[in-house]
Amino acid sequence: MSFKHNPPFRAEHIGSLLRPDYLLEARKKFDQKELTYEQLRELEDKAIEEAVRMQREVGIKTLTDGEYRFYDGFFDHLEGFEVVYDPPLDIFKLYVPDIRAFVVKNTKPANTVLCTGKIKHVKSGYLPQLEALKALVRPEEVRNIKLTLAAPEWFHLRHGEHAFRPGVYANRDEYFDDIAVAYRRELDILYAAGLRNVQIDDPLLSYFCAESMLTGMKEAGEDSDALLDRYIQLYSDCLASRPDDMTIGLHLCRGNFRHSIHFSEGGYDAIAVKLFNEINVDCYYLEYDTERAGTFEPLRHLPKHKSVVLGLVTSKFPELEDRQVLKQRVLEAASVIASGSRETVEEALQRINVSPQCGFASHEEGNLLGMDDMWKKLSLVKDLAASVWSDA
Repeated sequence: MSFKHNPPFRAEHIGSLLRPDYLLEARKKFDQKELTYEQLRELEDKAIEEAVRMQREVGIKTLTDGEYRFYDGFFDHLEGFEVVYDPPLDIFKLYVPDIRAFVVKNTKPANTVLCTGKIKHVKSGYLPQLEALKALVRPEEVRNIKLTLAAPEWFHLRHGEHAFRPGVYANRDEYFDDIAVAYRRELDILYAAGLRNVQIDDPLLSYFCAESMLTGMKEAGEDSDALLDRYIQLYSDCLASRPDDMTIGLHLCRGNFRHSIHFSEGGYDAIAVKLFNEINVDCYYLEYDTERAGTFEPLRHLPKHKSVVLGLVTSKFPELEDRQVLKQRVLEAASVIASGSRETVEEALQRINVSPQCGFASHEEGNLLGMDDMWKKLSLVKDLAASVWSDA
């Protein structure tokens, strides 16, 4: 299946923004039951309104709420999933890079989410976020809203056979089938409410580029190629009925934990053919700010009907990149794409957009830079787009 549309704007951002101190403090008070939900919501709305204003001011037209709702999203609203606090380490797959990072630091995740009953979509966790953001933007800007959705295989890679309780599902295919049904329902609800731009965050797919995980899977008797194929099938099932005018983007990075930590390394070469040709999304948001993401060569496999958002500007540190150097990298990527698709460099450029490599606050604390640094980074993204494309 091919799709005819691209991401709407040359200068994008990935979604999460640094949270203002007053919002972080409010969340702590809420967790300690010193603040009501209504009071927290009021402060969230204030922060989101400020974030929307700043996005407009720096020239980023794709509008997000900065993910200031603290990850209130998909799995935690599905019937059949439960939060498990202080989970035993033996239910985790230790070859997964972020899990391995916890173990190396002699710790483990404080909680996780497991399937303990039949999965059923009973309410949308994203719809309230969309409606709240719609209320803060002008009517003509609603089409510019982008929401970030969870990767459908998130808990399975981390837990494997422990992702669902024995007896609930006979095998992982049954488990995936019900996740796909729920995912399709979620997209239907969001589309009906006016959402036209979806970004799926999936660092797990880039883990399949990491030799450390591939080696660990082999030692554990797990077929990494077969599992990747199954996850691709899950994506196909999740997106099978999505409307043709809903743009779906897929974001890959190598982990952005608190204080600018990453979890894995490795270029896209190992998964490029399947990633670009077998997952039915329209565009790919790809980390490309450091050497750990490899070269642009895998972009030779990008089909003509798809586009790429190059994450050239780091969201981890405050130092500003050289715009001219970034421009040359965009042109280099266009040349690689053109070599694979047999089009001109100018034509390939029309399928490229630019962004930071990831969000600025994939976890609550955010990365090692300040608010002013973040807005300078986003301004740089906009200036870079203007220097490459005169219509940006």
